Amino acid sequence: MRYVIVGAGAVGGTIGGLLAQAGRDVVLVARGAHLDALRDRGLDLRRPDGGGAVLPLPAAASAGEVDWRTGDVAVLAVKGQDTVAVLDDLVVAAPPETHLVCAQNGVANEARALRRFAHVHGLCVMLPAAHLEPGVVAAFGDPAPGILDVGRYPSGTDQVDLRVAADLRAAGFASEARPAIMTAKHRKLLMNLANAAVAVSGTEALDSPMVGAAAAEGEAVFAAAGIDVATAEADKARRDGVFRIAEVEGVPRGGGSTWQSLARGTGSVEADTLNGEVVLLGRMHGVATPVNEHLRRLVQRAAREGWDPGSRPVEDLVPPTTDPRV
Repeated sequence: MRYVIVGAGAVGGTIGGLLAQAGRDVVLVARGAHLDALRDRGLDLRRPDGGGAVLPLPAAASAGEVDWRTGDVAVLAVKGQDTVAVLDDLVVAAPPETHLVCAQNGVANEARALRRFAHVHGLCVMLPAAHLEPGVVAAFGDPAPGILDVGRYPSGTDQVDLRVAADLRAAGFASEARPAIMTAKHRKLLMNLANAAVAVSGTEALDSPMVGAAAAEGEAVFAAAGIDVATAEADKARRDGVFRIAEVEGVPRGGGSTWQSLARGTGSVEADTLNGEVVLLGRMHGVATPVNEHLRRLVQRAAREGWDPGSRPVEDLVPPTTDPRV
């Protein structure tokens, strides 16, 4: 089994690099200056206590440049706003029997993939990592770099899930094959609803009532939609004692994935597949979601206008109106 990591940034680079260190066959797909650096110098993967390495791995500019083989597993590690474009490339280049693993935040990517490929798997990503500069990725988790549970979409497990989980464990991750993987991903989505607030106003936003309100809206729309969600207690039990966020020498620890998008000036964020998922379900099931709609619009404006992460006051997180028609 070979792993084609589509989107070799913070998460994808860490997964691909550690799989390669564990002796698994890996190809990275990247673009721009990051691709150039990977080809020229290899992947510089930095870990706590100097446990990183520079890994010379094959790198392609697109799915079309990969010499696809029977049995390849494509790991999608791009942000949600890039999923459709990546899938459009994959459906042309990869064999239709290819298994796709969505190592992404949110819960919308798997359904998009299933429109194009018959074998789709969700991977719940709990992996503190950062894309520092072209060719350089840091993973902050210790002793395990993170938790990466996997299962078929929409439910169940198969031999690919068992093999992927085993390979991830060999690479140092905590990983299990879970038949109800989307319940875990919906719990993770509730946590990720705070990403927009932290990106706009910094970590002090975590104490804002707006973060709790956004999560409460999420809980309400999931209940209205009849969606099963892993309990907070089960999620805590899965995390306890597995890893802590440690220091990587010479690397400042920034915020999460949305913060990093603002810091890197990418011009886009994944809010549509996080806060936007709650807004969509609220509109479908008659549940007001003014906080998530405001946070979605606010962080998208931040990306368009090039705001520095954490540069706006917490007061900006409060919606200008609570009218449910907004």
